[in-house]
Amino acid sequence: MVKLMISRSVSRLLLLILLPELLFINLAVSQTDIKTLPGFKGQLPFNLETGYVGLGKNDENLQLFYYFVESERNPRHDPVIIWINGGPGCSALWPFFYQIGPLKFDYANVVGTLPQMEINPYSWTKVASVIFVDASGSGFSYAKTEEAYKTSDTATAASIDQFLRKWLVKHPKYLSNPLYVAGVSYAGLIIPVAVQDIINGNEAGAYPRVNIKGYMGGNPLTDIDTDFNSRIPYAHQFALLSDEMFESADANCNGDFTNLNSINGLCQNSLLHVDECLKYINEHQILEPMCESEMTTKRMLQQMPQSSNMNLVKSIQLSRLPQSWCRGDNYAYATAWASDETVQPFNLNHNLYIFYNRLKGDNYAYATAWASDETVQKALHVREETIQDWLMCNDDHYELGRNSTSTFQYDITSTIGYHRNLTQTDCRALIFSGDHDLVFPYIGTQKWIHSLDLTVTKPWSPWFINRQVGGYTEILSYKDYSLTFATVKGAGHASPEYKPEECLSMVDRWLNSTFM
Repeated sequence: MVKLMISRSVSRLLLLILLPELLFINLAVSQTDIKTLPGFKGQLPFNLETGYVGLGKNDENLQLFYYFVESERNPRHDPVIIWINGGPGCSALWPFFYQIGPLKFDYANVVGTLPQMEINPYSWTKVASVIFVDASGSGFSYAKTEEAYKTSDTATAASIDQFLRKWLVKHPKYLSNPLYVAGVSYAGLIIPVAVQDIINGNEAGAYPRVNIKGYMGGNPLTDIDTDFNSRIPYAHQFALLSDEMFESADANCNGDFTNLNSINGLCQNSLLHVDECLKYINEHQILEPMCESEMTTKRMLQQMPQSSNMNLVKSIQLSRLPQSWCRGDNYAYATAWASDETVQPFNLNHNLYIFYNRLKGDNYAYATAWASDETVQKALHVREETIQDWLMCNDDHYELGRNSTSTFQYDITSTIGYHRNLTQTDCRALIFSGDHDLVFPYIGTQKWIHSLDLTVTKPWSPWFINRQVGGYTEILSYKDYSLTFATVKGAGHASPEYKPEECLSMVDRWLNSTFM
């Protein structure tokens, strides 16, 4: 199955290499205003622009597709946010439809063969202008050469700096707006590096100057050892593990659950018991039913290279209880529709593709179906024949475990040093965590934040929304740098997906320096 996904990406690349060179002339930045979209009735009540920004020293062999939504409040003065996708290597439609964007799918309705959309009342575009960018190899972004298709953590961060400067040249009216780099999950390894690159570029005289003011990260992967090691203590804290079980694992593994000694039988045995308690827990939101095939906690903690074998995934797939509700149920109609061969847009190993997506718990069939529709691509002004099929994420990056692939180098394992460097700058940071996330638990985030040795200027206290506790927060600072840490009560891994109203209120207050 992994070979299948790689072959699809290679086919996508070969198609681009064979395109006539005339197609790629003068494509540094192109943009189009979008007034209507298939699946949405009437004109869009917000300003949407789509386009491409070409990256590369000379021939711009990498073309990144973006969606830009102007702030619905006061675009002349409101901040501009560039959103970095997690994954790594995922499409902008993930956050656009499921997290902070202005539209969401109407899960109860499909007209003809096209998913329908409705307004998201809690979009972050209510308070800021947002740039959503398709990562290399996903969505509508594409590369002209095999070399341009290859990327890494550090290259991704550097591309954000280059993208912004080219985009701002074509959008000079936003040069004075405050700019923030933001994202969730895996983007935590990219965001602080990108911010440092932008600051370094400004200091070196790069044009145009980016009015960078800070960054935001939600349940961010920041330090692999710290974040992965926090899972077992978090599970104990939330009564998923007994005192005896946690104390045994902690003692036998010397508090290190990621760098395991294969001859330490006591540690291995303790983790077997831990795994038995956690393998049926939904790691993205521990209170919601377990519906997706997941790596077991022990195997995730060990990050075993051989775990890329699809047989392992199949062996731990869970049976669905008939009456259990799942977040993925919201997408059931679309999954059924997208799986129907009479309307399925994919022409390459269709059945195997559908099986793979079901196996890995893909609940985002609506976005795939919508983006694959020809009328949608025409409406978005996607360049013809630049992609063979639409991918939510670059599958070359999606081998279980953390081995580098032929197209992606995992060359950042910790960004704590970058955060520490940024404390020497005039910069603001908002780090927020859904407090029911077992993927990158908030206690690991707190640990690396406190390792920065900042001064606590506002101690841990609740913040409120609608006269109810929305979460808890503390503010830390050093000279001109400030960091606000906030939990979102009841939220899972991508907080805006679980608690959209709370997250909009949170970011609005923080952007206006009135947070809590």
